[in-house]
Amino acid sequence: MKIGVLEIIVATAPKHLSVNNIFYYLVAKQYAGIMPQAVSAWCRRMGHDVHYATYWGQADPMQLLPDDLDLIFVSTYTHASPMAYAVARLFKRAGARTVVGGPHAKVFPQDCLRFFDLAVQQCDEDLVRDIVDGVFEPGTVVSSEQPLTELPGVEERMPEISTAVFTKGRPYISTVVPMLASAGCPYTCDFCVDWNNPYILLPEEQLEADLLYLSTNYPGVKMAFQDPNFAVKFDSVLDIMEGLPSVGRNPYLMETSLSILKGPRLQRLKDTGCCYIAPGIESWTDNYSGKSAVGSANGQKKVDQVVEHFGLLHEYCQGFQANFLFGLDTDQGDEPVELTKQFLTRTPWVWPVFNIPTPYGGTPLHSMLLKEGRIMEEMPFALYYSPYLAVALKNYGPVEYYEKLVELHTHASSWGLLRERLRSVPDFGIRVTITLRHFGYYHKLTNFKRILKELRGNKEFRAFHRGSNKQLPDFYLREYQQALGRYADLFTEEERKPVIV
Repeated sequence: MKIGVLEIIVATAPKHLSVNNIFYYLVAKQYAGIMPQAVSAWCRRMGHDVHYATYWGQADPMQLLPDDLDLIFVSTYTHASPMAYAVARLFKRAGARTVVGGPHAKVFPQDCLRFFDLAVQQCDEDLVRDIVDGVFEPGTVVSSEQPLTELPGVEERMPEISTAVFTKGRPYISTVVPMLASAGCPYTCDFCVDWNNPYILLPEEQLEADLLYLSTNYPGVKMAFQDPNFAVKFDSVLDIMEGLPSVGRNPYLMETSLSILKGPRLQRLKDTGCCYIAPGIESWTDNYSGKSAVGSANGQKKVDQVVEHFGLLHEYCQGFQANFLFGLDTDQGDEPVELTKQFLTRTPWVWPVFNIPTPYGGTPLHSMLLKEGRIMEEMPFALYYSPYLAVALKNYGPVEYYEKLVELHTHASSWGLLRERLRSVPDFGIRVTITLRHFGYYHKLTNFKRILKELRGNKEFRAFHRGSNKQLPDFYLREYQQALGRYADLFTEEERKPVIV
């Protein structure tokens, strides 16, 4: 069979050369996921003619794969799902069977089935084989029967890795090779799609083989571990890393919780080449199962402890990101913003990411917001990401909330903080990424201000955000159409409205 595998990373239609295009090339392109690469490698194992591509804004996505496919697998995020739906509609017209997987299919499978033949929630090689063999009827949500226990290694995935994150077959300054040492997460954060996925350490011998292959063939190229929570079984993972020759060892990036980063582990991270850590702080008012290692501390006490912890980490690693979620039901008043600004001032080397509450299906947060009628059901999935707000917040009106987002991002994007971040990071590739992300903050800030201006001047727009006006405002319709470009015409007004259950 002639099979296509397409991962859609960027939600917008391709545009003319701009700063965004440069950002996409140097940064967004590197967000390529492992599961689409695994699906491609599995299909190649089966002897099929496989064509793999990632869409990161570089060209018309329909030009990235042959137009005479028998079957196409598409992986996408929720905010990029309308682009995936457009691709599915066009390939289906050409006679291909269409399958969707990835984060969006996991959380909103019924919405996916409006445009795809199959929606995959959990995947392994056996399930892919059944899909290729036509075992399932169109209109079916499918999932593997067992937790994921095996993935194709880096060497087997190298054709996909080269296509996704290399240029002309070679790594470049921003290249990171996607890796996975584990699946699932031991925490149960109510907003997270992995809240009920048990933690599983993948085969240690495969991780060892992957690390040895990369250090031998691509020494010094960075690795990005895509584990939801890296090194929960810390000793098992670090023992493997330490058992390999230090010559040519590849530096790595990872996301984890502060509760794991303590004691003698920090020196081991430094010795094995950890160069970037992205812990989830989430909130100053909710401790989320003790992820931040502060016990029951909240507010100022939590800030003080987290600042101290990051100060210690900074002695062992050069790059940091802190993930926040602002707008939780526990957030109210000025305190969350003031505490966050204080944290950034005291830890200028830490890059902040401010997330807006988004009601992803299957999460406890989604269930609660749906029950309370706080989800804006007319909001298209193309706007399920920052700077857009798809829920009614408990303690902030829409005007006040966007005022505080503007305040946060203005502080975070100050030139003084940028100078301190660059001064603390000797790695040139990470410095380039930080600089691009800094300019990206200005773009976000501009969008927050646009929405705030609309909220202040348009009472129907405010009413939509307060839940008393159910009609999608023209402002958001224009945002949707601009994001999708010519693909927006493929959908009717009714089809823009998502199925959120």
